[in-house]
Amino acid sequence: MNKAQLIDAVASSASLTKADAGKALNALMGAVTNGLKKGERISFPGFGTFSVTERKARTGRNPRTGESIAIKAKTVVKFKPSSKLVV
Repeated sequence: MNKAQLIDAVASSASLTKADAGKALNALMGAVTNGLKKGERISFPGFGTFSVTERKARTGRNPRTGESIAIKAKTVVKFKPSSKLVV
């Protein structure tokens, strides 16, 4: 499902216009992004939790040449699905 399909689904299930559903989705995504940038955990009961973690710098290996390469430390977003999330 892409963003346009998600907007259509939200609009039909919440009896909203597509424009209003798009604004709501953009506001939700903006709030989640801003919270993660601040290092906050974002939890949606019954769906899952987004959190931010730090990956340490490490040494990797180029699979083509076998040469060692340095991989920089970085911040990544993790998602842990709720046990109630059923697909």
